[in-house]
Amino acid sequence: MKYYASVSFGKDSLAMLFMLIDKGYQLDEVVFYDTGMEFQAIYNTRDAVLPILKKLGIKYTELHPEQPFLWTMFERPVKKRGTNIIHKKGYSWCGGTCRWGTSEKLRTLKAHTKDGIDYVGIAADETHRFEKEKRPNRVLPLRDWGITEADALQYCYTKGFVWHEDGVRLYELLDRVSCWCCGNKNLKELKNMYLYLPWYWKKLKELQLNTDRPYRRNSGETIFDLEERFKREMQ
Repeated sequence: MKYYASVSFGKDSLAMLFMLIDKGYQLDEVVFYDTGMEFQAIYNTRDAVLPILKKLGIKYTELHPEQPFLWTMFERPVKKRGTNIIHKKGYSWCGGTCRWGTSEKLRTLKAHTKDGIDYVGIAADETHRFEKEKRPNRVLPLRDWGITEADALQYCYTKGFVWHEDGVRLYELLDRVSCWCCGNKNLKELKNMYLYLPWYWKKLKELQLNTDRPYRRNSGETIFDLEERFKREMQ
């Protein structure tokens, strides 16, 4: 049986990876699903880890969406539910009840790891995630070891991985370092991106120009509305 580790190169999955190695667990392959929309710090972390995997003889596999992320976001023909009528182009922002990017990611990873054990980096204090996407071959080492999100982050810091961009550590600004355009970011994260990560904020505005759907569906606020909100709060 093969043993896989699904690794996003964020704090939890990276801590899991190195703990598996340090504890001597069998590990045959590390799998990374690249949306093409990750923070640069994620790619930098990946590039730092790859030589370690090569030295240890652990196979590395990189998976990708069937179609480019931005094509699916803005150009993909979308049929009205239950019909063959194409009523719009693109799924727009990925998040909330429309997590189309996450759905494809999980589907692709499941298919790749179905012939073995899949180690997944869900921390011990993320109890709401334990039952989601549950499957017989999924193992949650961090939960089993009692490793919390804070524990995982500190462990990664001691290993020298800090997710540094634009002079700041991303985990000091963001709860999760996932896709930079994730539609699930909260107001604190968004304001920190506006204040401290102007390059990504500019890219968010460029995306908003290509969709009529507001970034925050419940409040109806676009990225431009949020920028004005943050400016007012700083006065």
